Amino acid sequence: MLTDPIWSERCSPVSFAGPRRVRRPGQSLDALPDVDILLVSHNHYDHMDLPTLRKIRKRWTPFVATGLGNARHLAKAGIRSAVELDWWQSTELAGARITYVPSQHFSSRSLYDRNRCLWGGFVIEAGGAVVYFAGDSGYCPHFAEIGIRFPPIDLSLLPIGAYEPRWFMSQQHVDPSEAVRAHLDLRSRRSLGMHFGTFQLTDEAIDAPVLTLRQARALAGVAESEFDVLAFGETREFKTAK
Repeated sequence: MLTDPIWSERCSPVSFAGPRRVRRPGQSLDALPDVDILLVSHNHYDHMDLPTLRKIRKRWTPFVATGLGNARHLAKAGIRSAVELDWWQSTELAGARITYVPSQHFSSRSLYDRNRCLWGGFVIEAGGAVVYFAGDSGYCPHFAEIGIRFPPIDLSLLPIGAYEPRWFMSQQHVDPSEAVRAHLDLRSRRSLGMHFGTFQLTDEAIDAPVLTLRQARALAGVAESEFDVLAFGETREFKTAK
């Protein structure tokens, strides 16, 4: 399963301008095993990268789920059978139950289409495990509601980057301290930080999300084993509670 994959050098509508990678992908696309399911949370360029999606479609032709209105963008990558979901709607794909869940964010791919497509996250239930992929979100009551609707969540993938300056970014992106609050709201057994250290999108230093997460975790009394980050390219296995 892939969530919002991007292997391009830039997250931009053009290949010659826009934010450029500061780190190479942790794994090459060719090194990945078979991909059965592709999840696209919303249509921002760092989450819906059409060049990457074209390569994925040509290699694996996975089942695809996304939010309402996004299938027309995915069709430009040759993906013509994407399942569009509203918040709290579910579908069955490749033996997994996929539910599209709310987030506090927005959508746009140009100056003229703001909020014409839906944004959100996904809860994946498969093989006795429950995994939550948050996509992008500001801090909001949705986290607690998701935790109530899908107990227990075995693993949450929560954004910890692209959060400064707060006066501008707080409605769209959590900072690390809010990510820790979201982890607690969700009552997740474990969480992993994501959405950091790859593109310099906002004002905080490229290593600030990880350092700030450590501080926020300590202040909240959350153990490192409960909320951590992966090294780039790291693989980690978890056991479910069941």
